Amino acid sequence: MDEQTIQSIVNSVLRELGEEAPPAGQVTRVQPQSNGSQQNNPPAYKPSAAAGQQSENQGDSLEDLSLEKFIRWNGVEDAHNPSVNDDMVKQTAARVCQGRAGPRPRTRSQLRFLADHSRSKDTVVKEVTPEWLEKQNLWEVQTSITDKGEYLTRPDLGRKLSDEARKIIGERCKKSPQVQVVISDGLSTDAVTNNLDEIIPPLMKGLESAGFSVGTPFFLRYGRVKAQDEIGDLLQAEANLLLIGERPGLGQSESLSCYCVYKPTADTVESDRMVISNIHKGGTPPIEAAAVIVDLTRKMLEQKASGLKMKR
Repeated sequence: MDEQTIQSIVNSVLRELGEEAPPAGQVTRVQPQSNGSQQNNPPAYKPSAAAGQQSENQGDSLEDLSLEKFIRWNGVEDAHNPSVNDDMVKQTAARVCQGRAGPRPRTRSQLRFLADHSRSKDTVVKEVTPEWLEKQNLWEVQTSITDKGEYLTRPDLGRKLSDEARKIIGERCKKSPQVQVVISDGLSTDAVTNNLDEIIPPLMKGLESAGFSVGTPFFLRYGRVKAQDEIGDLLQAEANLLLIGERPGLGQSESLSCYCVYKPTADTVESDRMVISNIHKGGTPPIEAAAVIVDLTRKMLEQKASGLKMKR
């Protein structure tokens, strides 16, 4: 393949990524070293003045693929009625109208997919920092998990409190409240850190305004949903509300859920539990979710039931 062909391919990829005028480049060829001779390395590539000017104008890297113009990008070329595709792109966050290059996805689509996938993996392995918890005025306890790696491979241990956690909860928490609120990282650290400021104040105020006795909220590290049953049994709370990070999806790593159960015990089954999910700015807004949770808590306490046992 000659240098002109290689440069043409590079320019095509750059244009696909939004570069209107790709800078001229130079292809450096590496010659195999012959036996008994010393290889002379070619001089390092130096960008042209035009390329340097473009770098100053656009920064050191390509634009952020999480920008709205990339998310709402219509990649279908020569459509019979482009307005139909444009409307479809505006109505959903799904990956529609991306176009293709032969049997393969477009470069921009592939890069967005990889970026979103990386973002989802990052929020699973990240940790909620003690400094952040201190700013939120939350103290923490931990399940029987020792670290994030074990959390991902041993879900059963994430459903059980450690001995130290049981002791601390017993010492610091209000006994027999009507409502107990617990916050946990779950599978998405971003869900907790990005939504807690907007959901906790209206939720706590709403519960108190409804006349409920509210227990002491705290943070459960490495928690699974089933852990709320042990906490409810330990504190003898009538209603237990667990705010926990959901398993992230592609491009959406900030989704929070609230699991609600009436008088949870070790015998509680999943059909006794109710959930308000998809709580984030692009789904159910946190303030709206807080109002829904307060109303659901009121119905649980009135009917003394939750899940399938509740009368709808």
